[in-house]
Amino acid sequence: MRPDQIPPASAVPARQIIAALVVTHDRLERLRVTLSRLLAEDLDHVLVFDNASGDGTRDYLGGINDPRLIAVHHPVNLGGAGGFARGLRQVVETLDPDWVVLMDDDGRPAPGQIAHFRSLDLRGWDALGAAVLTPGGQVCEMNRPYRNPFWRLPEFLRTLAGAWRRGFHLGDDDYGPESGPVEIDMTSFVGLFLSRASIARAGYPDERLFIYGDDQLYTLEMRRKGLRIGFLPEIRFEHDTGSIQSGGHLVLRPMWKVYYMYRNALLAYRVAAGPWFWPLLPVLALRWRGKARHYGPDAARYRRILQRAFRDGLHQRLDRPHSEIVALAGKRD
Repeated sequence: MRPDQIPPASAVPARQIIAALVVTHDRLERLRVTLSRLLAEDLDHVLVFDNASGDGTRDYLGGINDPRLIAVHHPVNLGGAGGFARGLRQVVETLDPDWVVLMDDDGRPAPGQIAHFRSLDLRGWDALGAAVLTPGGQVCEMNRPYRNPFWRLPEFLRTLAGAWRRGFHLGDDDYGPESGPVEIDMTSFVGLFLSRASIARAGYPDERLFIYGDDQLYTLEMRRKGLRIGFLPEIRFEHDTGSIQSGGHLVLRPMWKVYYMYRNALLAYRVAAGPWFWPLLPVLALRWRGKARHYGPDAARYRRILQRAFRDGLHQRLDRPHSEIVALAGKRD
């Protein structure tokens, strides 16, 4: 190349700094797989927020010799919401990356996905969610993004016509790698890429939620602030979750997770539905109560926990001690 053909320095795009944030608690074997995958990717930093694990996680992380790895060991389990809130704050304040990609210890990118992300034209997007699949290659239902039907007429009409969840969640056709980015209103924290600018405007997740719903509330609030979130089907993540039984129903174990799932879901519905929230409540109550049949001999316990979750969700109570929820769930009928 002749000297007159060399582009000026200002014309050469700077390498973007990408950091990964992984939140973990007592799942060392899954963390091993995730961290091995991440350290093989084109990442600048990997911060693991360890929520008081007692399974050897500290020793395992201390034995990894990779300058990109940062391990934060918190003395108390703050749940996924607390881990994402505090971990994201530490990533931003100490590393100042251009993008942060979030995941649990059982979520991980398919090989080569970070390099692929770097190659994309991301102009116009504040955040981007990956396509999350099960290890078997099926769409992971708990991570399926949606377009809020209370903000969008086509989705509202399809849902009202009886499609229910299929009326506003993205369909399988949207997962084709050739589909291109689709604007969405909610996506999960498994494979969510947040730009520096989006975090500056949206702040941090609410750590009081403990687990579940923190991603829904965070991304919905991002949208309410005018930020653009896209679903990027060509970026693939794997979620090795154990919460889905063979029939495709969400069955939560241990049982205390039921409380957080439905209390926090009510909070998210309040944000998503706005003035439609109160007319929607009876429908939600009936649908969620009906899920008791999937819990077999624990059906009565499920209904008792759900009742407490519903009451606290309506009152927007976020201060009930975790120990109290565990005790409630452990009580036999």
